[in-house]
Amino acid sequence: MNVAYLTSPLGSIQIEGDEEGLQRVAFLDEKLPQSENIPEALTNTVLQLEEYFAGTRTAFNLKLNPQGTDFQKRVWQQLAEIPFGKTTSYLQMAKDLGDPKVIRAAASANGKNPIAIIIPCHRVIGSDQSMTGYAGGIWRKKWLLEHESPVTQQSLF
Repeated sequence: MNVAYLTSPLGSIQIEGDEEGLQRVAFLDEKLPQSENIPEALTNTVLQLEEYFAGTRTAFNLKLNPQGTDFQKRVWQQLAEIPFGKTTSYLQMAKDLGDPKVIRAAASANGKNPIAIIIPCHRVIGSDQSMTGYAGGIWRKKWLLEHESPVTQQSLF
């Protein structure tokens, strides 16, 4: 398994993967320097994340290999289909999975998403438009949603 660290506006990010695909993108609480020698299997991921943070990338084109149950993988696949700049709710996710009663299971799988940003679990909000939990922290979720917002706020003064 290859590992690289990326410095981002949201702190250090740990990236893990190999020739089978990307397995993990996770925010770290401690600040680590960006990797100087990026493993070949992760160079495209680092490049695409840097483009995303620079505001020049709205979609990722990477081979993903998240590890989880079949249900979790179904939820993560559904998350990957939420377009840039859009959000959905946990209830809508459950309905899209075919059963509104799986809302808690869908929310749990969402919280266990191992590939932050690229599998955009930050795009899931409460049915009442509230900012719900996020494994990386609500402040990161808020930043990501504002970063992806099609409406740019201008200063009035």
